[in-house]
Amino acid sequence: MEQTTVTSENTQMSQDELFGHPKGLYVCFATELWERFSFYGMKYLLLLYVTKYHLFSDGEGLEVLGAYAGLVYALPVIGGMLADRYLGMRKAVLFGGILLCLGHLLMAVEGHQAVQYVAGTLLESDLTLNDGTVILAGTKLTQTVKIQDVAALNVFYFALALIVVGVGFLKPNISTIVGQLYAQDDPRRDSGFTIFYMGINLGSFMATIICVYLGETFGWGYGFGAAGIGMFFGLLTFIKGNKYLKGLAEPEFPEVLHEKIFGPLSREHLIYLISILSLSLFWLVIQHEPMVFAAQQFLLVVSGVGLITYAVLKGTKEEMQQMIVLMVLIFSTIVFWALFEQAAGSMTLFADRVVDRNIAGIEIAAGQFGSLNAGFIILLALPFAALWVKLDKYNLNPNIPVKFALGIIQAGLGFGVLVLGAQFPNEAGQISLWWLVLAYLIHTTGELCLSPVGLSAVTKLAIHRVVGLSMGVWFLATALSETVAMRLGKLAAIETNGSESINITDAVVTYTQLFEFLMWVGVGCGVLLLLISPILKRAMHGIR
Repeated sequence: MEQTTVTSENTQMSQDELFGHPKGLYVCFATELWERFSFYGMKYLLLLYVTKYHLFSDGEGLEVLGAYAGLVYALPVIGGMLADRYLGMRKAVLFGGILLCLGHLLMAVEGHQAVQYVAGTLLESDLTLNDGTVILAGTKLTQTVKIQDVAALNVFYFALALIVVGVGFLKPNISTIVGQLYAQDDPRRDSGFTIFYMGINLGSFMATIICVYLGETFGWGYGFGAAGIGMFFGLLTFIKGNKYLKGLAEPEFPEVLHEKIFGPLSREHLIYLISILSLSLFWLVIQHEPMVFAAQQFLLVVSGVGLITYAVLKGTKEEMQQMIVLMVLIFSTIVFWALFEQAAGSMTLFADRVVDRNIAGIEIAAGQFGSLNAGFIILLALPFAALWVKLDKYNLNPNIPVKFALGIIQAGLGFGVLVLGAQFPNEAGQISLWWLVLAYLIHTTGELCLSPVGLSAVTKLAIHRVVGLSMGVWFLATALSETVAMRLGKLAAIETNGSESINITDAVVTYTQLFEFLMWVGVGCGVLLLLISPILKRAMHGIR
């Protein structure tokens, strides 16, 4: 009888697994692959779309991208808390996925292309401005006037708000589900996360090739529409595959979630309702980047000071020193990601305007260069992991602060490559695309030094009682770096006046000045962190 039971359990286990892992892993893999497909497909089109189609200035476009990206990386802190405490991960992912599908669907609404009338133009017919003012025919314009589809732009901002809130609910919880599929001591756990993260990079790689190509070649709506279709596939996969999650993603206390707390409305209903009502707030905030930037700084400073104060008052001497090290590392990541995230900003405009993007007569779309990062990660992640293991055998594996320093230095050196490449333009004054490829490679190796150990460092160095808050500070720092990145990109803003043509020589000079500045920021901050790494290592008290 006992033998029969064991055999039955083994048969059931094998039926619930695929290639040695729970089938639920592949549900999460596919869901996150398509979510990242939609996210990166839209992200690398966004700046080109608003500057080319709606004729935003570089500065205006970068502000929208900075506000959007800053919110996208901040709201998962709230979405994760709501799922942990009330909703459960399945409901949070489902709700977030629905919002994302709606957001990407609305992104495909282009409206009319903006038109610009330069100063001195004699109007042949009446002209209605964005604010409704009418300039009569026969008037000679005394200043440049830009006519945009205001209704379409309002839809655009609302679509971004939907995506921001949707990512906030989906992104943190799909990763948590993967962790729930394995016991804490399951030896397959690490390889399961490796498979999951491969899905993230595969989705990013495909998106920046397919969505960007469709958007720049056939029309922006096609690119955004493809991103939306990808998200729909992801949502459908999650719904169909729910049975393989084995109830692990359900709310821990369903009675609390279903409790009526406002008339007939339960706590669950209120979470959904407040989230939907918050869309109007985010619709407004996305249009005002300074509000996002100020809120990020305030929350980061208050929470950072709060953690240090807690460590001083409540922690041991070792815990206090470890928390100080963690704060140094967290704030150093702002430098890294502010440089790295130029990829969707100034580096994309650089590729669009001054890079010779032709290979054997085939022109590569500017946004498609974003696929290089994901492609290099797919190729190099396992070799880097093996390298650390090999170095560890000889006691040569760099400690956490050194890895952070190496990552930041490489972020700076990537821009150094672009500065060098600018010294060798072709006959048309354009820069070879291979310099950009090399820059992306160096940025990716920097990411592989810093990013994999980042979240691990938080869990190791934070005082156990405030690990959750410490993780929130980490994500707030990442969010701030996105906004800082776009503010740095504005240093190379070029006024195109609605024209497709620019002075390439002047543009190369402008971008080179920015990239040289970013190079010194990265190298300088990285070297400084490297110099103080022995002090930080001692303060970590044996944590590796």
